[in-house]
Amino acid sequence: MFIVSNYFTAVILCFVTMLCWGSWGNTQKLAAKSWRYELFYWDYVIGMVLFAALLGFTLGSFGEGGRSFVDDIAQADKSALGWVLLGGVIFNASNILLSASISLAGLSVAFPLGVGLALVLGVIVNYIGTPTGDPTLLFAGVALIVVALVCNGIASGKQQTQSTGGNRKGIVLAALAGVLMAFFYRFVVKGMDVEHLASPAAGMVTPYTAIFVFSLGVLASNAIFNTLVMRYPFTGEPVKYSEYFKGSFPTHLVGCLGGAIWCLGTALSYIASGVAGPAVSYALGQGAPMIAAVWGIFIWKEFKGASRKVGLLLALMFVLFIVGLGLIVAAGN
Repeated sequence: MFIVSNYFTAVILCFVTMLCWGSWGNTQKLAAKSWRYELFYWDYVIGMVLFAALLGFTLGSFGEGGRSFVDDIAQADKSALGWVLLGGVIFNASNILLSASISLAGLSVAFPLGVGLALVLGVIVNYIGTPTGDPTLLFAGVALIVVALVCNGIASGKQQTQSTGGNRKGIVLAALAGVLMAFFYRFVVKGMDVEHLASPAAGMVTPYTAIFVFSLGVLASNAIFNTLVMRYPFTGEPVKYSEYFKGSFPTHLVGCLGGAIWCLGTALSYIASGVAGPAVSYALGQGAPMIAAVWGIFIWKEFKGASRKVGLLLALMFVLFIVGLGLIVAAGN
């Protein structure tokens, strides 16, 4: 299977993770023009499962390092698979809330708040579980990102007083999503032998098995979580399953693309964790709010007409995010 053996390559993969995690929300924005987010989310999950399988039979099966995808699944312990599945269930609950928040509050508000909160809590959880990297630099970087989130929160609050498009429910949902999202990565890593990916311990799983089993956990739990949200939506009228089959092929494809983008980023994060460590790998990937904010501000114009003070707060947010991420990179070197 494909693995990395040096820190520089691991950091590059983590930055790709950040781009993927911060960009998949654009597919929801595209689909939202004619498609409820509850229906989009089914395509998103299907795309995730299909792309995880593709990764397993390609990158997860070629090369001399580690175990091949099929062999790895066959030898995996039930406990290791159980931890990964649990991670998928927790992630799915948080991501449904985040998707609802995006539809209510916008990409540049929901992502920095929800995913940013997940970054702060998640780094703490993952560092306690596997203490790798310089804690001073790591948590200094996280502290700067916390201040960046505060700047974004103030900016979005001021923007909502100038525009009727803001939605407090969306902000609350983003915060709940962030708390849940902080824990999924740790459960997945618990089922992996991240310190020995080239020769993983018997019973433990490789990153390619992990992302595939994880996606199955998302799919299984979606039958419960998303069904409830469709019946009792956060906004709008209830959604029927019959409406899903009325969607056009391009609309379904956009949702599947969103799932594939997120899946690619997550798989690379798992691969990088073997060298960078779970805390650093997770933290760099969760720089996604900065990427999402770029999309929301410059492409979707979610802060159009904002005051000069709001613009300065957003600029400060970007600076703090970049410096914070730089410290996190230095922490693992």
